[in-house]
Amino acid sequence: MNRLRADLLLLLASFIWGTAFIAQKIANESLAPLSFVGMRFLLSALAISPLAFFEAKKKTKSLSLSDFGICCAIGLCIFTASALQQIGLITTTATNGGFLTSLYIVLVPIAVWLLKREKPTPLVVAACAVSVFGAWLLTGGKSGPLIAGDIFVLFSDAAWALGIVLVPVFLARHARPYLLSFIQFCVSAALGISASLLFENATQADIANALPSILYAGLLSGSVAFTMQVFAQRHAPPAEAAIIMALESVFAALAGILLLGERLTPIAAAGCFFILLGVLLSEAGPAIAERLSQRSNRHQSPRRHNP
Repeated sequence: MNRLRADLLLLLASFIWGTAFIAQKIANESLAPLSFVGMRFLLSALAISPLAFFEAKKKTKSLSLSDFGICCAIGLCIFTASALQQIGLITTTATNGGFLTSLYIVLVPIAVWLLKREKPTPLVVAACAVSVFGAWLLTGGKSGPLIAGDIFVLFSDAAWALGIVLVPVFLARHARPYLLSFIQFCVSAALGISASLLFENATQADIANALPSILYAGLLSGSVAFTMQVFAQRHAPPAEAAIIMALESVFAALAGILLLGERLTPIAAAGCFFILLGVLLSEAGPAIAERLSQRSNRHQSPRRHNP
């Protein structure tokens, strides 16, 4: 796969993730949030199970109890984040949901700092400040009060960030991304379905009405987009990949405007800009700075002169 095809795959994955907010928003009209989360991840687990099976046939090292525990912990994070996000989308817009969810990217360095005591760089700290300012503008600022849905989505970002930090811990032990996805999808599905049975009363008619949204979120957003990301990131530079994947929030906003008739006030639009800027600084900035530093060191190194 060449670099252009990798970039196109990442762009398509970002489009799927962004427009999935529309499917999630529509699903809330007919199906309770926990039921939707359980059903979408059940479908994701079934869809990715063949890939996990073929991956397992090529590996001889089995998982320890500790490895399995890490996978389950990641699944718990994914369920918590998805449930809070889905509940938040009951009252907030798809546009707000998309941009506020992208804040998890700048929370990842903070999670690394808390868990591994690795301090974030000044650029990452600046990115966090810029993104928080953008979130303040988007969720109210001087244009209105903070709504409950925005708060739920913001809390979901912490769970997304923690799950992302735990992923490389498992992959450092086992290069089995499909198995990890299968287990985390199974855990999320089990927790979602169990919680829905305890706290919700979803009927078969409710599930049937939300089936298009379940299919889109479960198959395309959950399994297809993830698979495209895994393959594409092997051939795309990190900074380039980060910029493309950050477009998820832009696609969410465009889809919300075109399909749901959502509108942004000028202050909220400015908030979206600052969030996107913070995301780009957090992800692409360090990689670009490292690349420039390496190039500068090459130019400054003394040249050899033949005698």
